[in-house]
Amino acid sequence: MHQFLVSAASFIVLVGVIVVVHEFGHFIVAKMCGVRVEAFSFGFGPRLFGFKYGETDYKISLLPLGGYVKMTGEASEQNLEVGSDKSAPAPEIDPASDPGSLLAHPRWQRMLIGAAGPIANFVLAIAVMLFYYAFINEIPTVTVKTPTVEWVTPDSAADVAGLKAGDEIVRFDTANQPEWEKVFERIKLNANQQIPVTVNRQGKTLQLSLHVPAAAKGEDYELSDAGILPQLAQGPIGVSSVQPGTPAEQAGLRSGDAISAVDGHTFHSVTTLIAYMQAGQGKPLLLTVLRNGQSMNIGATPAKLESGWKIGFIAALPPYKHDPLPLSAALNKSLVFNKNGSVLVGEVLQRLLSHRLAVSQLMGPVGIARAAGEATEMKGWMPKFQLASEISLQLGILNLLPFPILDGGMILLLLIESLMRHDISLTIKERIYQAAFVVLVAFFAFVLFNDVSKLGLFAHLKP
Repeated sequence: MHQFLVSAASFIVLVGVIVVVHEFGHFIVAKMCGVRVEAFSFGFGPRLFGFKYGETDYKISLLPLGGYVKMTGEASEQNLEVGSDKSAPAPEIDPASDPGSLLAHPRWQRMLIGAAGPIANFVLAIAVMLFYYAFINEIPTVTVKTPTVEWVTPDSAADVAGLKAGDEIVRFDTANQPEWEKVFERIKLNANQQIPVTVNRQGKTLQLSLHVPAAAKGEDYELSDAGILPQLAQGPIGVSSVQPGTPAEQAGLRSGDAISAVDGHTFHSVTTLIAYMQAGQGKPLLLTVLRNGQSMNIGATPAKLESGWKIGFIAALPPYKHDPLPLSAALNKSLVFNKNGSVLVGEVLQRLLSHRLAVSQLMGPVGIARAAGEATEMKGWMPKFQLASEISLQLGILNLLPFPILDGGMILLLLIESLMRHDISLTIKERIYQAAFVVLVAFFAFVLFNDVSKLGLFAHLKP
């Protein structure tokens, strides 16, 4: 019950804020264009309370699962607007002749109003992570200063150079006794170059040569792209929670466990574990787990979840401290974070269309609620800010898809009308919206069913 209440409350707050920001984007641009906004609602269904200011009714509605903006003339163009009053009598005047009506404004303004919602979500996603990096930015309290290699990706540039797990870098290019920041700096300065590397391996000094990939010129390039997984922390990988229905749960991994080794390799971060699983491409793992002071071995086989091979647990954050970044650096990190998130959404959509990813793997409202609840109860601010930014970014991108009812679909129809130089028949539009509405409801129901089935409520019904 506690988990349900936390998840429900977290979901309402998270989705409420994100959707209100989305609708505020439509609202503010509509106002700027002179379109009359009749209602700005948080939630759907019957009006609970609110106030009217000018020509707009600002209200709180019964179902706090989103919100909407109702513009004059919008119901004439899209009768399936969620939250609109279907029983309202038809207007006595032609909406296109009303200066405050949406239909009375040029198509470019209507397209701008449609795009404003997703754009507001993009701005929110960037602002959330900008605030986090500029005013919080949690980093481990205990960091490993000595540049020790935790693991090397097979067939990578580092592997070809002869680097091994456990190597201590004593000289990297021209830098003596470098920290990882200096190693990364030298890599960025030597893209597509061969550089000397001196390592200490079990008391022996070895001279190696590393060819830095040309991709190191890119802004989002990481050490792991060269095959180097650095040891940045001490101690085992803590398990904060185990996701239902995943290989981790099936293997018997529990919240509070600590993974001290994987196939005999000592790993200290989940980043290294993820890289190891990607390289293994689903190879079964033998996890050495510490539980209540006792060591045990657990077998787990990674599954292709979302963007890569995973076993399905959320790692516990190490002890951390706040180290806010300068505004310019914080903005750059926020942009990179959201750029990577956008690429991931694009990859997911591409895999769905090419049937390389099942729709059943998508996360719906119940999944988002569960993730929001987990983020709320996790230590630190990073999980909370990260999830809020990701959901806002995904909502913005999905709303731009060229599907009727969504903002992108409305923009597409307006573009088609612009090319045709006349409006599409309202009857045809209504048929398009009705068909799209049925498809969208069916899709929503399917995703919702999959969400609920992953909760394990019906496990007793399975053979």
